[in-house]
Amino acid sequence: MLVDSPLEQRADTAAAPPNRRAIRTVGLLGAVVVLAALLVVSVAIGAKPLSVGQVWHGLFEDTGTFSDVVVGERLARTLLGLLSGVALGLSGAVLQALTRNPLADPGLLGINMGASAAVVTAVSFFGVTSLTGYVWFAFLGAAAVGVLVYVLGGTRSATPVRLALAGTAISAALYGYLQAVMIMDNAALGKMRFWTVGSLVSADMSTIRQVLPFIAVGSVLALALARPLNAMAMGDDTARALGANLNRTRALSMMAATLLCGAATAACGPIVFVGLMVPHVVRSFTGPDLRWILPFSAVLSPVLLLGADVVGRLVARPAEVQVGIVTAIIGGPVFIYLVRRRKVTQL
Repeated sequence: MLVDSPLEQRADTAAAPPNRRAIRTVGLLGAVVVLAALLVVSVAIGAKPLSVGQVWHGLFEDTGTFSDVVVGERLARTLLGLLSGVALGLSGAVLQALTRNPLADPGLLGINMGASAAVVTAVSFFGVTSLTGYVWFAFLGAAAVGVLVYVLGGTRSATPVRLALAGTAISAALYGYLQAVMIMDNAALGKMRFWTVGSLVSADMSTIRQVLPFIAVGSVLALALARPLNAMAMGDDTARALGANLNRTRALSMMAATLLCGAATAACGPIVFVGLMVPHVVRSFTGPDLRWILPFSAVLSPVLLLGADVVGRLVARPAEVQVGIVTAIIGGPVFIYLVRRRKVTQL
């Protein structure tokens, strides 16, 4: 059995007040409350503002009125934003720990690009036009790239550097393929122009049912990897001494990240900065312990994603700005500020 690593012991005891764990727990509960409030706001706010009474009626006493229909549509959009935020936050935190790079995100290992290449293939060569049709192509593309990166990274001899280099090389190749297909096929260009921005507009319960199992399995797996990833942060030799199986941990980490990022990207498109910024910000106040980084990332990432979606609906009424654009506009300057204000938190 894997014992507590020195990293975990330091995170709980070194240079910390006795009630550090209690403070973190209260902070996590507070983040959950904020997320719950934002879920209600996301259902209530849009091109047509709804009162709390109308939201309640649409949720529990649906009679098919216009406001009830709007509540149903926004509920699906909110649930997809919740699930996608959890998936992006956890996958980003796992990949940052796996590559020992606090600036890593799912794009570093080519998972986003794999999903994008699969979608453009489905649209251009197989005539798939519906979200429920190409969501499976996107997921399979992300999964295929995840496996390929792990194989090229050396499987049993895989290292963070090898994985990152393999992901970068595959991303470059797929980007060239993506651009070539879109230039030659106007239909694919039209579809991909919308999908690659990142949006929750097309959310429906069918899409949620398709991605939910993958996100659920990936989330459980990611949370279960907290301790072995903590041990790996101390270095390979120390991790082995502490009982961590490095090859199994790396393989399971790749699997978790692929399930999470693949499902979120398939449903919403490649939304940037959520998986990159949130785990990095969380690490700045929780320390390097993944037993806290992962739960905080799972709660605060949907806060960022849903908050950006609400902002996008408000700034351009009655139209809206896609959530992928808002996260990029918000995330870029904020992340630059964080990096310039302090040294990047070490893993």
